[in-house]
Amino acid sequence: MSDLPIVERVDSAVYTVPTDAPEADSTLAWDSTTLVLATVRCGEVTGLGYTYAPPSTAKVIDDLLAYVVTGLPALHVPRANEAMRRAVRNAGLPGICAQAISAVDIALWDAKARLLGLPLVDLLGAARDEVPVYGSGGFTTYDEQRQDRQLRGWVTEEGIARVKIKIGESWGRCEARDLWRVARARESVGDSAELYVDANGGYGAKQAIRVAAGLDGQGVTWFEEPVSSDQLEALALIRGRIAADVTAGEYGYTLPYFRQMLGAAAVDCLQADVTRCGGITVWLRVAALALSHGLEISGHCAPYAHAQAAASVPNLRHLEWFHDHVRIERLLFDGGPVQHAGALSVAGDEVPGLGLSLNAERARPFRIS
Repeated sequence: MSDLPIVERVDSAVYTVPTDAPEADSTLAWDSTTLVLATVRCGEVTGLGYTYAPPSTAKVIDDLLAYVVTGLPALHVPRANEAMRRAVRNAGLPGICAQAISAVDIALWDAKARLLGLPLVDLLGAARDEVPVYGSGGFTTYDEQRQDRQLRGWVTEEGIARVKIKIGESWGRCEARDLWRVARARESVGDSAELYVDANGGYGAKQAIRVAAGLDGQGVTWFEEPVSSDQLEALALIRGRIAADVTAGEYGYTLPYFRQMLGAAAVDCLQADVTRCGGITVWLRVAALALSHGLEISGHCAPYAHAQAAASVPNLRHLEWFHDHVRIERLLFDGGPVQHAGALSVAGDEVPGLGLSLNAERARPFRIS
């Protein structure tokens, strides 16, 4: 083991990028998005990972994680992941600590693949050559024209045949506008595209069932978080009463969270976020857990961080091509998978690791720490 390369240094940086327009969903509004970057140095190789989280996440990396990872064999990523999980015991794993662990874990996998001279998908073993994506945005703050431009851009210009908009505006108090916007979305994308909605937990259970009846007329096939993902019994009830697939899981920070969601029969497709759940190490375990229940998994946001791991699991449904994160990842990073005709290609790329490098010049104006 002494001959193996070791982790020599772990660093963090924080970047905040303004949105290109005011954005909101059913329960939250925002005008900027923060990316916390983790880098892992192993000799001449530097791996990078990241999470979308508050700036204080960087302090968790610096104060609680860096020292337990430094000195460990760089190839033994699960060992480092477990060491980090134990190190945050008293700070509390779910939330910011899990996001910090996720960023470092992704950086460790990137470093390992770079040390071995392999694209990450080849290190993990590919189950597919392409990763299907769906366009995601349609914020409740958009007017009809902006929503139409975004949806038509994905479907007609980029060839993405699955799109999602936000509903449940103002904690579910605008049902009529929700249904009106869904109808306008269907007009924008036509009959051939799949139409999804995301309520971000803004409805009550019976209200969600009522709204779902209206969604059926527009051919909506994906109803994400009709109620809070903490309400597993309500999710299961809704799932049994509506035609669209019920989905949730983006706020899963630990493996038991996903086990409980699956045990409650709460979803038709499990979502998981590699930048929240504990990194690639845990995301792959979540995918296996879903497979053991006969379900598919969908990657939540952060498409560049997900793509190669997503290509390595047989039960992948798709990956979220989220408007904000696509903008940020294209801005801050060089490299990354190319989206074409509704899929990210991960085959035939000889660039090791995630294939990403930070563009320091473009990133500099957005760095806050």
